[in-house]
Amino acid sequence: MSSLSLSQMLRPYATRPMTAKGAVYGRFYTITRRRCAREYSNDPSTERSQDGVKSKKTRPPEPGAAKKAEKMAKQQWEEQARETEKRVQKLKELNALEWPRIQNQTNAARMSIPEFRSKYRDLAAGTSAADEVQLRGRVLATRKHSSKLAFLDIQGDFHTVQVMLDFGHIQAASGTTVEQFREKRLTLLRGDFVSVEGTANVTPQGELTLKVNKLPDLLSPSIAPVPTKLVDEETMVQSRHLSLLVNQQVSKSLRFRSELIWWLRNYLVKRKFLEVQTPILADYAGGATARPFLTSATAFSHRDLALRIAPELWLKRMVVGGFDRIFEIGPSFRNEGLDATHNPEFTMCEFYQAYADLTSLIGLTTDLVKNLSSWSREVLEKSKSLSGEILDPAYFSHFEQVEFIPALEDALKIKMPDLTDENALSSLRDVLRTELGREVEPDVSLNKLLDDLASEYLEPKSEDSPLYITHHPSCMSPLSKSFTCPKTGQLVSARAELFIKGREIANMYEEENNPFEQRRKFELQVQARNANDPDEGEAVVDESYIQALEHGLPPTGGWGCGIDRLVMLFSGATRISDTLSFGSLRNVVAATQVSKRS
Repeated sequence: MSSLSLSQMLRPYATRPMTAKGAVYGRFYTITRRRCAREYSNDPSTERSQDGVKSKKTRPPEPGAAKKAEKMAKQQWEEQARETEKRVQKLKELNALEWPRIQNQTNAARMSIPEFRSKYRDLAAGTSAADEVQLRGRVLATRKHSSKLAFLDIQGDFHTVQVMLDFGHIQAASGTTVEQFREKRLTLLRGDFVSVEGTANVTPQGELTLKVNKLPDLLSPSIAPVPTKLVDEETMVQSRHLSLLVNQQVSKSLRFRSELIWWLRNYLVKRKFLEVQTPILADYAGGATARPFLTSATAFSHRDLALRIAPELWLKRMVVGGFDRIFEIGPSFRNEGLDATHNPEFTMCEFYQAYADLTSLIGLTTDLVKNLSSWSREVLEKSKSLSGEILDPAYFSHFEQVEFIPALEDALKIKMPDLTDENALSSLRDVLRTELGREVEPDVSLNKLLDDLASEYLEPKSEDSPLYITHHPSCMSPLSKSFTCPKTGQLVSARAELFIKGREIANMYEEENNPFEQRRKFELQVQARNANDPDEGEAVVDESYIQALEHGLPPTGGWGCGIDRLVMLFSGATRISDTLSFGSLRNVVAATQVSKRS
């Protein structure tokens, strides 16, 4: 086989010219809270986006940068193809280019590397165990000490153990020749999967080691070179599997995510909540105001289907159906911007509890966050698994509460107009202009303006301690029950949001269960949506949900939290992509482009 044909067979994309990637543009979600506005307020390199949120300016690429990047990437792929070809040829020469079926015919006790380390952790230095064991794992490193002594480091379940290949010992145990020993030592490289058998031994230096009695069996050769570190961002984006192999922080973050979800699920189950699953694909996204992902199905070719924005309406239907305490942990989708803390596909936890009011929701949330903080800190300190900034336990000693309108009026030194009035937006614009000299962009809605003001003046208060912002204006919460605030006379919602270090962590409210009032709120929402976003298609009232309410929804408290942000908060991760198995949507799309280059 020629060099070119082998490269084409193994890495066909390496011999094709590569196209430059387009820039990735990110923006904040318009229906969720934003990072404190003060992060950007004094930065001259920021500019206003169309929805009024400041975003970083994108610098134009340097002349010739795309061609230079394309050339470098092509050189990297060609070099990898050459290394892969050399590895294949070497394995052929050694008759080792095989991927055998797993064999379990052995008298040795099979165990994982973590089990091995745990069982023999108290073995004294310079001593050996009598029982023979079998380990399997990936070779991380090979070290030649002499012509008749070599060492391997193999990994399994993110634990590593040293393996000793002593020719004299192996020859006495299995009759191996010098040539066989040499060939095997030359065969094994970083990345290979092997099976080894021997006895536990602790070196005089105190290193737990498996001293093998026979040559290792090659289970699956790695024909492409496995790097020891990734410094090229493009490779990290496109080859997440390599990033997981060489970047322990990423893999540890994913394990922490799994443990946190287990903890949260266990916390709710202990409190008699039942875990359920609700539809992800339906003919209506429902549950929040955001742009949905639309698709179609062969069984319903006459209509569009949508990926859910939130599971809320489905879960409340189940409460109508008699499930008093339920929760769901699962994916939701919003067809909007992506940045360091937002991804179009994300994981939510929502629970609903019949007969729970806002006070009980806040109390449960405070207890959950305090316990989760203590648990996560204990886990991270015990495993020394993550290097990010971990919040001090003293930060959670006190949870502050402020009411939306009174706190905003105090901060701005103004009196809010009646926010239920049809001219509320223009009235608020006038107040901000005359009292503060602040101009408001013409296309900003009332909800968006109120949300921006809270982001700038209220959310930063969470830097010193966790902050609940309560009793939002009713217009901002169409699914929440409303009441007249005795302090301001404004119609507000029985709602609270928890902010920690400027980020929204949880949203909770008493659910609107009056079908007439819910219809009125839906109709107002539809009018605002159709007026402000006419290009997004006509919004309609969810009649099926109104019908469900007509059968009776008990007074119910609802709660929602983004799992990805929760993992970021308690692990110290700075990017949401570090908490996701294959990174953000940008990473996922890039990872599949390698075979499509032309």
